[in-house]
Amino acid sequence: MTYARTPDGTRIAYQLQGEGAPLVLLAGQANNHHWWDAVRADFHPARSTLTLDYRGTGDSDKPETPYSTEQFAEDVIAVLDELGIERADVYGTSMGGRVAQQLAARHQHRVGALVLGCTSPGGPHSIERSNDVGRSLVQSEPGAARQALLELMYTPRWLADHPGPYNVIGDPAMPAHSRHHHLVASNRHNAWDLLPAISAPTLVLHGTDDLLNPAANAPLLAARIPGAQLHLIPGARHAYFEEFRTLASPVVLDFLCRASVPERPVVRGPR
Repeated sequence: MTYARTPDGTRIAYQLQGEGAPLVLLAGQANNHHWWDAVRADFHPARSTLTLDYRGTGDSDKPETPYSTEQFAEDVIAVLDELGIERADVYGTSMGGRVAQQLAARHQHRVGALVLGCTSPGGPHSIERSNDVGRSLVQSEPGAARQALLELMYTPRWLADHPGPYNVIGDPAMPAHSRHHHLVASNRHNAWDLLPAISAPTLVLHGTDDLLNPAANAPLLAARIPGAQLHLIPGARHAYFEEFRTLASPVVLDFLCRASVPERPVVRGPR
């Protein structure tokens, strides 16, 4: 296992695969790097992929102190520094998209291109999930909340054809205090005032049928980030990147390749 150590002494486990320019993949709330297992190879024809276990998850340390999306972003910087990576493309989904916003706004020179998937700006400007959705996730009946989360992640047809295991419904080994700190960190995220400072070419991706993080957040982000592009995937729910991988991964790769091409110099004729 390989680790980076943050300024506060926390060990962050990371995983580097493939060859080529690095693409940082950031998982959702209370999840470890296995969130990306089903799709990370999609990017290896053009990129190496770098994942990490957030503090509180996987093989990383699990301090009993408050977490924040700003701190998670600083943990990513610690990993990049450990590997000597000055600049990387970043693809964050769900809470990982919130961390990616902090990273791109606060460390502009470290982010090449940015992809924000199924995420929101947080704070009073974001569109919150409905009360019915919120209640479905805190049911007391055994297994009911898990099933509700699965149905928010995937379509019924996909669930029928894919009985599991599922890597996007939380790290089962997380201690209770870390799970709580992740929830608070995501809920307190508010990057609205920071978004105009993002200078990286940005793609905003979202499934049209996402109720866990309502799809109405996608145009808010795209309008707030200078020059951002918006791409909606019809019929997709929160885990669009896995169920609709044959659509989503090529869109991301195409965007990253185009964003990495330097602008051609303008050749002017005689006046």
